[in-house]
Amino acid sequence: MVAAPGTVVDLLSRYQPQGAAEIADLARIRALVEAEPDPWRRSIPLHVTASALVVHPDSGRVLLRWHERLQAWLQVGGHGDPGEIDPLGVALREGREETGLTDLTPWPDEALLHVVIVPVPAKGDEPAHEHADLRFVMATSDPVAVRPEKPDAPLRWLSLPEAHEVTTEANLRETLFRAGSLFPAD
Repeated sequence: MVAAPGTVVDLLSRYQPQGAAEIADLARIRALVEAEPDPWRRSIPLHVTASALVVHPDSGRVLLRWHERLQAWLQVGGHGDPGEIDPLGVALREGREETGLTDLTPWPDEALLHVVIVPVPAKGDEPAHEHADLRFVMATSDPVAVRPEKPDAPLRWLSLPEAHEVTTEANLRETLFRAGSLFPAD
């Protein structure tokens, strides 16, 4: 079966994982997308999400968002809307919605940066579940245009060392490490 460009199957078929944890996560996600007609569906215990680490290449800074539910500074991103199948498109839409940055573009290209399965705790009527997160890097040339989506979701521009310091999630530290290798060396 040949996948349509922009689909999860197409993206994962070209991706080269790094390390044992990512190899295992990638295998679980591939099994999910092969078994599920709609792997983005929020009602299944493991579902696909897409996110972006927003960067300002000129200053070498990254943008993190406070996620109230997880009580952590994280990258922007989330669930696909009904009918969305393009992970890069989902990450771009979510990035624009959560940051107010209208000039976001994939950086330095459209490549997938990191694949990780992230546990999400139960909240209200929603049971604990997992996100099969597909992570990209998006750049802005206008960092001062940033506007939080809502008051309880503040945004912070940070240097990579500052971002590592405030980040509590090992999987995001790995994303930051990978993104750091994309910036030119001083």
